[in-house]
Amino acid sequence: MRVDAYDKVTGKALYGADRVLPGMAFAALALAKIGRGRVSGVDTSAALAVPGVLLVETKFDLASPGFLMGGGFGFQSLQPMTDDHIAYRGQPIAIVVAETPVAATEAAEAITAEYEEEPFALHLDSEGATTLVQEEAIPLPFLADIKVGDADAVIDSCAVRIEETFEHPPQHAVPMELNGGVVWWQDDRLIVHEGTQNANAVRFGLAQQLGIDAELIEVHSPYVGGGFGQKNSLLVHIGPLAVVSRRLGRPVKLVLARTQTFHNGSFRPATKHRIRLGADATGRILAAVHEVDQQTSRHDLFIAGHTEVTSRLYGFSAFRGRQRLVQTDVQTPGYMRAPFESPSMFAFEQAVDELAHTVGRDPVQLRLDNDTETDPVTGLPFSSRHVGDCLRRGAELFGWSGRNPEPGSMRAEDGSLVGWGVAIGNYPGSIVAANATLTASADGRVTVAVDGHEMGQGIRSTVALLVARDLGIPVADVTVQVGDTTVGTQHLTAGSWGTATALPAVHSGLQELRKHLNVADTGDVDVASAVADAGHAVQVSVGSLGPGQTADALAQTNTGHLAISGPVFPGFVTFSWIAHFVEVHVEPTTCRIRVPRVVSVADCGRVASPVTAASQVRGGVIWGIGAALREESMVDDRVGGFLNTTLEEYPVMVNADVHRIDVDFIDKPDYQFNPVGVKGLGEVSMVGAAAAVANAVHHATGRRHHRLPIRIEHVL
Repeated sequence: MRVDAYDKVTGKALYGADRVLPGMAFAALALAKIGRGRVSGVDTSAALAVPGVLLVETKFDLASPGFLMGGGFGFQSLQPMTDDHIAYRGQPIAIVVAETPVAATEAAEAITAEYEEEPFALHLDSEGATTLVQEEAIPLPFLADIKVGDADAVIDSCAVRIEETFEHPPQHAVPMELNGGVVWWQDDRLIVHEGTQNANAVRFGLAQQLGIDAELIEVHSPYVGGGFGQKNSLLVHIGPLAVVSRRLGRPVKLVLARTQTFHNGSFRPATKHRIRLGADATGRILAAVHEVDQQTSRHDLFIAGHTEVTSRLYGFSAFRGRQRLVQTDVQTPGYMRAPFESPSMFAFEQAVDELAHTVGRDPVQLRLDNDTETDPVTGLPFSSRHVGDCLRRGAELFGWSGRNPEPGSMRAEDGSLVGWGVAIGNYPGSIVAANATLTASADGRVTVAVDGHEMGQGIRSTVALLVARDLGIPVADVTVQVGDTTVGTQHLTAGSWGTATALPAVHSGLQELRKHLNVADTGDVDVASAVADAGHAVQVSVGSLGPGQTADALAQTNTGHLAISGPVFPGFVTFSWIAHFVEVHVEPTTCRIRVPRVVSVADCGRVASPVTAASQVRGGVIWGIGAALREESMVDDRVGGFLNTTLEEYPVMVNADVHRIDVDFIDKPDYQFNPVGVKGLGEVSMVGAAAAVANAVHHATGRRHHRLPIRIEHVL
C-alpha cells in the first residue's frame, strides 16, 4: 500500500512550486548561447520594456556553494551571474521578475548579449578536452584504483580472453516535476519550498551563499515529483531567487522550462569502458580489467565509481580498475539513477555474455559457476549475497530452459527474430547517519519525523508500515514527516540508502518510545492508554548510525554535509543484487525492437513494502529498456550544449513501449547490515537491465552492440 496515495491522486499533496502566495511574483532565466567564453555585455532594455516586469538582474554577489562531492552543497561549484565567465551553453546570464509568468518569460527571451567566444570541447575525444587519472587528481584512499593481484598477467596467460570496448552516451533525468520552487522572507527568515532530494544542502548552501546563519533558513520539500539524482543538491537558481525576493519584499516563484533543465541540473556523463576478461576453457573467470574514461566539467571533478561494482560481481582472483576523468565544457555531471553501475554493467555483463558464447556455456550457468560468498577486493564476507538465488528463480519464472543457444535461431509467430538475454547487477549497500523523532499522542496516533525525502519511491509507506507492525496499530494512525528542515536535518536521500537509513533510525526510536510509554519491548501497544497513563504526549528523539560510524557522523549530518558509510563495513561488505531476464522481438524488415516481457528477481534484504518495492523494480527495468533502446543526450557541436532538450526529441519509454514485467524478491533479511534487515532497491533495480536487453538483441541477431542506444540502423 501507499499511505500517501490518496493525497497524490486528489491533488492534496503540494510539490515545490505548487504554493500560491499573496503578492507572489514570477521569475524566468535568460541563458547563454555560446559553448564557452565571456559575456561582454547584456542588453536588458527590451526586457524592462515588457509590461509587468519588476526587476532584471545580471550580476549577484553570491559566494560559491561548493561542489557537493567536494565538501560543498551545490550540484556544481560554479554559481552563474557572479562574473562574466561562460563555462557552458545554457548557463544563466540574467534573471527577470515580473507580475506574471508570461511576462517574465517574454522578457527573458528579449534579453540579448554580446560574447567573446572561446573554443569548447564536448566529447571524450574532443581536441582541448583534458584527461586526468582520478587517483592522482583526487588522492583520497577511497578513490584509489582497485587492484587485486596482477590481472593483466593472469589474462595474458589465460586460454580464453575477451577484450571489448563499450561506449555509453550522456543522458538526462527528466522527472515529471520541473526544477523550481518558491522563496520568500519573513523578516530575516528565509523560507524555501523546493523540490529537492537534499533539503539540508539547500539550507546550508544558501546560508553559505548569502552569508547568513543556517538557523534563519527553513526548507520544505515534503514531496518530490521525481528526482533520480538531478535534485540531490543546491541548484543554481535558488540563490539568485532568494536575493531578488528580498529586494522586492515579495514571494517569488521560478519554474524552469523543460529545455532549461537540460543545462541547469546534473546529467549522466558520457563514459567509455574497456573490458578484458581472462578465463579457462570452462568459462571460469580468473581475472578482469575494467578501464573507464568518464566525462566531467572544467570546474569540478565528478568522481567515478564504476569499478566499485564490477570488481565485486564475480569471484575473481585478480582485478585491475583504472578510472580517468575527462574535463569538457559542460555543467558538472551528476548522479543519474544507477549513475556508475548501469553503464558499467552494460559493458561488463555484455563481455561476460560474450565469454559464455565463446566457450559454449549457458549464460546463466556460467554466472552461477563464477559466484562467490567472499568479496574479491577486501577478502571479507558479504553480509548477504543471494544473486545465485536470483538467477535460479528468474530462470524458472522466465522459462529459460526453453532457450535455443544459437543466435538467430528463435522466431515469433509473426516471423520476428526472438532473443533471450540475461544479466546480473549489483549496487553498494550504504547507510547515512540520521535523526528520528517519534511522538505518541492521546488519540493513539504516532507521528514520525525522520530524515528522508519522498520522491515517489514510497519512503512514507515503508516507515508507516514499520511503525504499525511494531506497535500493532492501524497504518492510518501513523503520520510520517519527511523533507522538512523544521522537523529534522533532512540529509541527502539518494544512493538507495533512504530506506536503509530511515528504517533503522525509526526502529531505534520505537525501542526508545516503548521505554517512555512504560510498555513491553515487543507486542501490540494500546498507545492511547499508555499516553493517558503518562499524563502527556510522549516524544523521543534518537540518532542512528551505520556500522562503524561514530557520533561525529551525526554532527557532520547536522551541518549539512554527507556522512555515508559503506559498502565496506567492519567485518563485512554489503551489496544489493538483481538478475534480469529479457525477451526481445526484432521485426525482420524494419528491424524495430520490442521488449514483450521481462522477469527481474532482486535481493534487497527484507522487503519493507512489497507494493512500493515491486513498483521500484518495474520503474528501474523501464529505465533500463529506455537506456538500451531510446535515450541519448546529443551535444551540439556548432554552438555547444545539448541539442535534444525536449521530450519530443529526448525519447523516454511510454506506455506503448512497456509490456509485461514480472518482479520477484528473495526476501531474506540482512540483519548484519542493519537491525531491520533491509538493503537498497531503487537503484539496483536498473543495474543490468540495459545489458540484458543488449544480450537479448545479440541472441536474436548475432550482432554485439558496443554503444547505446541500440537503434534500428544499428540492427539493419
